[in-house]
Amino acid sequence: MSSSSDNRQDSSAEIPAIASAAVLTVSSQVPEGSKLIRGYDFDNGVDYNALLKSYATTGFQAASFGAAVEIINSMRAWRLSDEPITDDDHNENRDIEYRKTVKCKIFLGYTSNLVSSGIRETIKYLVKNKMVDVVVSTAGGIEEDFIKCLAPTYLGKFSNKGRELRSKGLNRIGNLIVPNDNYCKFEEWLMPILDQLLLEQKRDGIVWTPSKLIHRLGKEIDHPDSIYYWAYKNDIPVYSPAITDGSLGDMLYFHSFRNPGLVIDLVQDIRGVNGQAVYAKKTGMIILGGGLVKHHICNANLMRNGADFAVFVNTAQEFDGSDAGARPDEAVSWGKIKPDAKSVKVYAEASLIFPLLVAQTFAAGN
Repeated sequence: MSSSSDNRQDSSAEIPAIASAAVLTVSSQVPEGSKLIRGYDFDNGVDYNALLKSYATTGFQAASFGAAVEIINSMRAWRLSDEPITDDDHNENRDIEYRKTVKCKIFLGYTSNLVSSGIRETIKYLVKNKMVDVVVSTAGGIEEDFIKCLAPTYLGKFSNKGRELRSKGLNRIGNLIVPNDNYCKFEEWLMPILDQLLLEQKRDGIVWTPSKLIHRLGKEIDHPDSIYYWAYKNDIPVYSPAITDGSLGDMLYFHSFRNPGLVIDLVQDIRGVNGQAVYAKKTGMIILGGGLVKHHICNANLMRNGADFAVFVNTAQEFDGSDAGARPDEAVSWGKIKPDAKSVKVYAEASLIFPLLVAQTFAAGN
């Protein structure tokens, strides 16, 4: 049974002050310049450019996509002439015309699965047209490009059974199928090249590094569909610090029995990739996926006290403390991204997002 005081409260004609204060709290002024949330109006027809531009005011990950577009276009547009001349600028760095030619150095990193997928063609477009300056990928991200020049990859299903595929000599990468014969063709192509590299090492004293190996393979493949053919043609350095962690490693392992002695030096390459960051006037990072490629690029930029622009695209979460899941702000704490840098993480799967990002930035012609 309710008390008499409870009954009096229930029969009151006035809104309780505590409820009124809680629900009808007066708002502070929204910061000046805040964007209004508004999505695309399909009553205006289907305009894909306008649709993608509307992401910036749609909210959630669409807004992060819009921020990524803005940041990439900012790193593309930056010139040293945008900055005031300082006492540290000497000689040609004081020349206005020269300063107009100095651009932001763009690091592009991606995991191997993206080269296995159709994102390879998007990456090739960027490298072919000299739109990025430094590339970092895993061993799989290197070898899959060459293998695709030798034999195709097919669309399968995520549900394809591993036991059945194994019995047929078919390898599954998500919903992609790679016949094992492709790797046999890769071995047949690669082994004579490794023999030649060993000969040049012994005869000419060449010290091979992962980046030199990739450069040479790009020359040898001589195929316009290859990312690394264009990296070779355009002299864009490609770093792969875990070059042995894939089919390339398998082939190097086999070669060490068949014709031992080939040496791949990592130390030259860590100097190389770090130097790319240290001596740059401005740097931007575009990193698809996580793990090794994300950390390698970020750590190189630590050597200059942080990148000036950063766009991360991956699906990893930060609750497990993984580097892949870390937001840009964690990289700020390490000195890998500058505190005042423009940065964003887009929580999305790269095969969906990256072609759209390129469409709104590098391919837009602006």
